[in-house]
Amino acid sequence: MKQDALRSVADLARVGFISEAARPELEKVSGRYAISITPEMAALIDPADPRDPIALQFVPDARELEQGRGESPDPIGDGAHSPVEGVVHRYPDRVLLKLLHVCPVYCRFCFRREMVGPGKPQSLTPQALDAAMAYIAAHPQIWEVILTGGDPLAMSARRLGDVFGRLRQIAHVKIVRIHTRVPAVDPGRISDELIEVLRNCGKTVYVALHANHPRELTASARSACAKLIDAGIPMLSQSVLLKGVNDNVETLAALMRAFVEMRIKPYYLHHADLAPGTAHLRTSIEEGKALIKALRGHVSGLCQPTYVLDIPGGHGKAPIDPDLSQSSGGGWRIEDFRGRSHDYDDPASAPPIR
Repeated sequence: MKQDALRSVADLARVGFISEAARPELEKVSGRYAISITPEMAALIDPADPRDPIALQFVPDARELEQGRGESPDPIGDGAHSPVEGVVHRYPDRVLLKLLHVCPVYCRFCFRREMVGPGKPQSLTPQALDAAMAYIAAHPQIWEVILTGGDPLAMSARRLGDVFGRLRQIAHVKIVRIHTRVPAVDPGRISDELIEVLRNCGKTVYVALHANHPRELTASARSACAKLIDAGIPMLSQSVLLKGVNDNVETLAALMRAFVEMRIKPYYLHHADLAPGTAHLRTSIEEGKALIKALRGHVSGLCQPTYVLDIPGGHGKAPIDPDLSQSSGGGWRIEDFRGRSHDYDDPASAPPIR
């Protein structure tokens, strides 16, 4: 019999993920932020390990009630770029389409945590979806639609097929990208019916898998991703840099190598957003830059994600690169992956010979 997700503080206490003493404070957390841990993720958690990296992502923490400096209910400024409900148009050629506000798991660091979960609107109303589609159709510069939420693959294959049927009618939309945790946290949802919907949607589809620790990439997750890729659907990865979860070079390298072994191209490593109550999971940018620098040259180029910060206020993503070069007279001083510096005389920057 299929197990149910853990959705309450009582559920977490019953399986030993939290102590009885912690329940009163965690009930306050659950009154504000949703809880859900799928059986696949629950099976990975070691209740005896207070620093278990899977538990840190999904089991609530009393520190979530603390407001950190700069934290905001809308940390990346979705609202400032939402011309109609459900659409975020921040970049010229692409939009987010937020179809629903539910997820199979609720991450403790989620930047939309104030907007998702029980008690919030479950999905766009038919009228709101009509308005969103009309907006996309009326803006021919929109080349890509990114389905997000919530988790779009929490929808039934039939409902997702209806959305694709409407996008199919908009000729200038060429790419549909799906951002999801489902293949890892609820791999059984990657059904033959869903595969058929994605294969026959009339657009080029990419699936971006969100995973933060190599243990999340179980045999079932790998099988679900293989079904997508074998059906001709390319996959990318996105991860969030999280304190205690993946903020060391060994774990980060293992995660990126695992993606590549699964035929998933590492795409983004996000600096954790300034969502309320998430300071205990956030690293510094300097720590993130050091990790990215440590990956350079020590793991394959295929395994290199782009480290990005979503600039608060809705200004978009910016890459945060380690400082590996600096201007030096008429040339450049370049650092290799061993930390050694080399002079490069840039002929293209030299003044013309007269």
